[in-house]
Amino acid sequence: MLAEQGLELIRELQRANDYVIPSYNEDGIRQTIEEMHALFQQNQEDVNATIAGKTGLFSAIQLRHASLERNKRCLLVYVYERMHRLRKLRWELGSVLPAHIKDNLCELEKLWFTNYSKSLVKYMRSFGDIGLDLTQDLKPPKSIFIEVRCLQDYGEFVTDDGEVIPLKKNSQHYMRRSQCEHLIRQGILEHVN
Repeated sequence: MLAEQGLELIRELQRANDYVIPSYNEDGIRQTIEEMHALFQQNQEDVNATIAGKTGLFSAIQLRHASLERNKRCLLVYVYERMHRLRKLRWELGSVLPAHIKDNLCELEKLWFTNYSKSLVKYMRSFGDIGLDLTQDLKPPKSIFIEVRCLQDYGEFVTDDGEVIPLKKNSQHYMRRSQCEHLIRQGILEHVN
């Protein structure tokens, strides 16, 4: 079926949840592009034959052109959705991606993520003398201090005022939300209600 491989790329992304980026499907993209080249060559031949006087090829040309457009849209959606998920992960996890996500990216996606992070940091530093961390409070805080439980051994954590807090598995601490929110998003700490 025409444009089936491009549609499979989209289905692959739909099967994964929003916080998972499946492995970059280089083979699927290559096959889709090869199909597009073959459809374009067939269209060129039929257009040349039509110009030479042959009739009855217009419907086939239109069908192949529609398949070309569909494949193009599928490839664009595939790339855009992956970038959208990367952008979302940058806001929620910070500038360091977990290894299981980073392994699924192609080199250009890693470069895009690095450049996006640099642009975001540059923008956040442009506010006032010390800057403004826009990723800190994705949801409005109800209190400045929260109680957290450490889910894994992390080592020593130094707060803004120089206090050293040992983060050991199952230990509980009362910390400023602003200092521990990134650790909560990374899965090192959990908020205790």
